[in-house]
Amino acid sequence: MQHLAKIFSGTGSQYLAEKIAQQFGHPTGKITITRFSDGEIQPIFNESIRGDMVFLVQSTCAPAENLLELLLMIDAARRASAYKVVAVLPYYGYARQDRKDKPRVAIGSKLIANMLVSAGADRVITMDLHAPQIQGYFDIPVDHLDSSAIFIPYIEALPIQNLTFAAPDVGSANRIREIASYFNAEMVICDKHRKRANEIASMVVIGDVTDKDIVLIDDICDTGGTLAKAAGLLKEKGARTVRALCTHPVLSGKAYENIENSVLEELVVCDTIPLKRPSPKIKVLSVAELFAVAIRNAHENRSITGLFIHSQLKDKR
Repeated sequence: MQHLAKIFSGTGSQYLAEKIAQQFGHPTGKITITRFSDGEIQPIFNESIRGDMVFLVQSTCAPAENLLELLLMIDAARRASAYKVVAVLPYYGYARQDRKDKPRVAIGSKLIANMLVSAGADRVITMDLHAPQIQGYFDIPVDHLDSSAIFIPYIEALPIQNLTFAAPDVGSANRIREIASYFNAEMVICDKHRKRANEIASMVVIGDVTDKDIVLIDDICDTGGTLAKAAGLLKEKGARTVRALCTHPVLSGKAYENIENSVLEELVVCDTIPLKRPSPKIKVLSVAELFAVAIRNAHENRSITGLFIHSQLKDKR
């Protein structure tokens, strides 16, 4: 028996869910998110989902409100007798709290995983987790999509010659190395030291960037401080151009000012999070088609391996 696939959206990702549904070939389902006068959230499905495979699209930004809304949507779907409930989180908030890196702190990403499973999610589809090991926090299947499938065609179309990739920190070196290998290009590392969150104490460049066209790649752009500092340092070291590609445009605090006042040629981001305002230096690429394919394959019990860079590397070789 083939269960119908229905895509619903929370209020935080309506713009993206509609694009995903359009790529999927069906409109988004009918749901109302009401709020009591004190702010209490109540989702109501306005159509039957009994026996259906339900995909709930909601990025957790701003984290608390959108996360709670998603949890209530999952619970409502379970109570409405959905066959399967799939939480589609283009941006998974709290992923930066993935370990106890100092005494007496929470492991927020594990807590969020527990909450999604407890609410009744049967599967999670997300993109570019801050730490890939977060997949192991779940006891349900996790489809972890890679923005490289979107960024690689964009990079291939860039009018540059001396392409070199830069990792904004040591932790992202493995991911950048894989992309550099795809292009048979060199890579460098911007090693940073923080005194506290969102504040960089020092940064050094490991590798030669003289006369190179640098592409910085990261999963999150929050305040933009790291990218602005890294771009300035790379230019000081002799780079010809510097641009950045970041999956999730959190862009909080003075992020827009930091990016616009930096030496970056451009910042290319995905639409996993809506921009707060347009910027002449920020370009947005859509993840809608990639998520639509992942949703279709999940619905039809087909593999999503072909969506990943390692599959493209294998084909290229």
